[in-house]
Amino acid sequence: MVRIGKSIWNRFLRLLLRPKRLAIFEACLIGLVSGLAALLLAQSVGWLGGWRQQAAHLIPAYIALPLIGSLGGFLSGLIVDRLAPAASGSGMTEVKAVLANVPMPLNLRIALVKLVSATLVLAAGMPLGREGPTVQIGAALASQLTRWFPTSPDHRRQILAAGAGAGLAAAFNAPIAGVLFVVEELLQDVSGITLGTAILASFIASVVARISGSHNLDLDLHLVVSNTSFSAPEIPFYLLLGVLAGGLGVLFNRSILTSLTLYRRLNVSLPWRVGFAGLMTGIAFAALPDLFRDNAGLRELLLTGNADWQLVAIVFCVQFFLIVATYGSGAPGGLLIPSMVLGAALGYLVGVGEHQILGLSLATTYARVGMAAFFCAVARTPITAVIIVFEMTADFNLVLPLMIVSVTSYLIAELFEEGSLYDDLLEFKGIHLTKETTAQDPWTDLTASDVMQPRVETLPSRMRLEEALQAFSQSSHRTFPIVESGKLVGILTQKDIANLSVRGLNGENLVSDLMTPDPVRIDPEDTLAYVLHLLDRHDLSSLPVVEGRRLIGIITRSDIIRVEAAYLNNESLTEPNAERSHLIYQTRSPETGQGRILVPLSNPKTSLMLLEMAVAIAHDRNYEIECLQVIVVPKHHALAETPVKTAESQKLLKQASRLSQAWRVPMHTQIRVAHDLSGAILETLKERHIDLVVMGWKGSTTTPGRVFSRVVDTMIRQAACEVVLVKLSDSFEVAQSANRPSLERWLVPMAGGPNAQEAVRLLPALMSLSKAAQIRLFHVYDASEERKTDDAGLDTEAVLAAAAQFLKPHTNASILTTSVCADSVPAAVLSYAKQDQSDVIVLGASREGLLQQMQQGNIPAVISRQSTCTVILVRAS
Repeated sequence: MVRIGKSIWNRFLRLLLRPKRLAIFEACLIGLVSGLAALLLAQSVGWLGGWRQQAAHLIPAYIALPLIGSLGGFLSGLIVDRLAPAASGSGMTEVKAVLANVPMPLNLRIALVKLVSATLVLAAGMPLGREGPTVQIGAALASQLTRWFPTSPDHRRQILAAGAGAGLAAAFNAPIAGVLFVVEELLQDVSGITLGTAILASFIASVVARISGSHNLDLDLHLVVSNTSFSAPEIPFYLLLGVLAGGLGVLFNRSILTSLTLYRRLNVSLPWRVGFAGLMTGIAFAALPDLFRDNAGLRELLLTGNADWQLVAIVFCVQFFLIVATYGSGAPGGLLIPSMVLGAALGYLVGVGEHQILGLSLATTYARVGMAAFFCAVARTPITAVIIVFEMTADFNLVLPLMIVSVTSYLIAELFEEGSLYDDLLEFKGIHLTKETTAQDPWTDLTASDVMQPRVETLPSRMRLEEALQAFSQSSHRTFPIVESGKLVGILTQKDIANLSVRGLNGENLVSDLMTPDPVRIDPEDTLAYVLHLLDRHDLSSLPVVEGRRLIGIITRSDIIRVEAAYLNNESLTEPNAERSHLIYQTRSPETGQGRILVPLSNPKTSLMLLEMAVAIAHDRNYEIECLQVIVVPKHHALAETPVKTAESQKLLKQASRLSQAWRVPMHTQIRVAHDLSGAILETLKERHIDLVVMGWKGSTTTPGRVFSRVVDTMIRQAACEVVLVKLSDSFEVAQSANRPSLERWLVPMAGGPNAQEAVRLLPALMSLSKAAQIRLFHVYDASEERKTDDAGLDTEAVLAAAAQFLKPHTNASILTTSVCADSVPAAVLSYAKQDQSDVIVLGASREGLLQQMQQGNIPAVISRQSTCTVILVRAS
């Protein structure tokens, strides 16, 4: 009963933790928590700021304001410096860096420190905004949530971006702007899951802010009466506003960087820097009119039209200087709201001029439009700038002016200096984000269906454990999916087998008694990043791929290595834009239904020997043969329009058919026209459900970065079946079928692992090519070893004996075993092959082995290149 309940609970968790379902759940939670955090920040700043205003009336302002400013700044800097240095500054740059996969801290600790320190700074009167802190708090809370509900790296980035968008939406009460800021500035991703999570989180955060009454940034509540209009004669003034905002925005960004540089040169600790900035701000505000002491009062002054232009000009200059000086100290606060205050002042001045000349619009209209212009010049997000002011004003008449000034401001700013202020701040911190940093990689581009192996070895749930043990001993796999009627019901691993006796089971029990029911599984559309996350999180070696409950494939860690290797070598695993090969000729024979061997034919001098080997294997396993001829045409020629000659190809295929008839092995033939040989072979593997590939190799390659050759390397890495690579000795190039060189003496180096075992299993079939064969099982060990062991740590003598015991009943060849001590495996194998006059060397090599670059080189490749005899390389599926 407990096991059934646990199974149901695990199934429920898997349903909840699917990427999309989990994203929706997390977006709702993040929106709610971010909205509450923004509300707490706003209420705290409002309460402490009100206390500061009262203190300025009870105590002389020239004492109260500098004292409160310096004390608040010092305490804020002390908290940040001691508890979370990453909480200094706006926080936007840190969030953007984390979203670009730069390793920077972002957690619950930073969120709490940012909340407290920003409250102290803003309540102390420093002219910074709360939107930067709310963005970092939202992203930090989202980051903490992804630690409690671990997900893939790509999913984590999307959730972090949603948290940042929710923080911005809560600060401005502008949910659409929150989403667009994520798309334009932070994540620069418009995928469905990103938009969905960002929209949901931003919407919920805005609802929380609106319900709570926290909309002190709204511009449509009681400040102005909406009487805006737009006419053609105003366009030059809006263009002028855009030009001024663009130029002054660049000056603002450069001034921020200069301020940061000057503070850095002072070599003073953060608490003293922020305390000094607070002191300077308090002194300035004590000497200026009361409206300077409250940012909300400044906005009201500019947006109600009750100020003369001289006062507004003073507002712009003083605020410009104080914002630059305060932010440069490292005080935790944002720059977007201050930039909007500057934009409002600049727009008001232009509006006064327009009203004096044309008398068409109020200066307050230009003030609201100027907010978007300066915002855009600083952040370089024209769409967000338009939407954020529109959402705050709810005035459709402002849309066209907003578009004009935002685009103009953006173009002017980019003309002088490319990139937003946040890009400059990241560069200042030594973080260089390039397109490559945020570019998509195979972990997000590829899905499970692109990489999985469609052919899966499975076991039935009603099989006895004794038979399952035999299946493990005869297979290279460490995991077997358990199926019933094609549906995945469990999984059995080597670890389960090791715990057989601990569980009180024996060979007479059934697989269903030992298997893990309802195992971790993936869907075909899951990204490779999610697959990699599950493999690491659950410490698995493979994952079954299912549609519903039907098993359709499996992904192993070897497949992940293959993908990464292809990516590092600039090879494409999937080429959606590449033209597929064209089938122009084919013949079909009766099918056995047991399996199929593919033989790509290219060199007529060696094709006959390759076919003999393939036919021998097919005869032994009751397989069919699929002969493939590929005619490669230049990539700039259309396959359907390029004339090709098939006479020689058909002649070669007919010779192959006669050979198969002599052995009574079914043979299918086909000719394809393709731009890429390896692509055509891979297509054939998939279309014809190939179980084994037998192909030749000339023995050398001049292509940099290749182990064997471009085509052979691709097959070994990507073919989802067994691969037999044959390098024939030079004597085969000139011999005829009647007097071909003998294949009597076979040397089989045993290095452990599944591929060496597969090579041994292949030998009985190949012995039909010999008259009086001799097989020597050979092992090389290091002199430093206390006992002779193979690569898998198994006793060499036992491995050799087991291989010999397997071969004896399956072949008439004489079987010998030899172990030698040597420093170099390739040198030992080559020396013994020459001494023993071996005709053939049979090697095993895994995908991983082919990707490793060791000092002595890739062992199979070195042996293949330097040996004068025939070399057969086997890679298991």
